[in-house]
Amino acid sequence: MANTAQSRKRARQNETRRTRNAGQRSMMRTQIKHVRAAITAGDKDKANAEFKTTASLLDKLAGRGLIPRNTAARWKSRINAAIVAI
Repeated sequence: MANTAQSRKRARQNETRRTRNAGQRSMMRTQIKHVRAAITAGDKDKANAEFKTTASLLDKLAGRGLIPRNTAARWKSRINAAIVAI
């Protein structure tokens, strides 16, 4: 249990960040699912449009430290390869 004022504040900050990160991670996963759905449907135009927003989101979250930069790059590369393969 947090005993000092500093540790109580850190516990509050950690909880706030945890909930914010969870929301952003969920949004990221949902966006990736939108792209993958467009790919499986074979709709290249929609997949490209969704990929553009997804790539931007992945870069933004990687810059904030939510996911590693190489992970974001790998996901973007694999999604783009799937779009090209349509």
